[in-house]
Amino acid sequence: MTAHDYPSGLFVERAGIELCLVGDSLAMVALGHDNTNQITLDMMIHHCKAVANGCKSPFLIGDLPFGTYERGPDQALTSAIRYIQEGQVEAVKLEGGVEMTETIRRITGVGIPVLGHIGLKPRRQASLGGYRFRESLLSAYVFLL
Repeated sequence: MTAHDYPSGLFVERAGIELCLVGDSLAMVALGHDNTNQITLDMMIHHCKAVANGCKSPFLIGDLPFGTYERGPDQALTSAIRYIQEGQVEAVKLEGGVEMTETIRRITGVGIPVLGHIGLKPRRQASLGGYRFRESLLSAYVFLL
């Protein structure tokens, strides 16, 4: 389940849901941005704290926003540690596949769980021509399954 604020975190808690994601999609659905690329780590930490106040039992995951891990494993580790310490999350999520292997290795190497987001990558939608099915990627989709 995805939560963006205290009330939605409390809903996740009371519903007995075991896992909660504070997704960068809140940039669009809660803050009115056109895409997710404008949200910062500071903004995500703020929302994670609010969700954590209502969401005590579920495993809480914070979505690493654009610009917080793309420069390499060192930047990603710094962002992930800050997320754990300040955002009260227990794991981080990032977009990417095999190109993120070293980054994931670095973050998990210090004991922080990482959830990978493969398939549709919202942050890359502009370079892919928007949110739409791409038949040219059908073999990649089948591979994921």
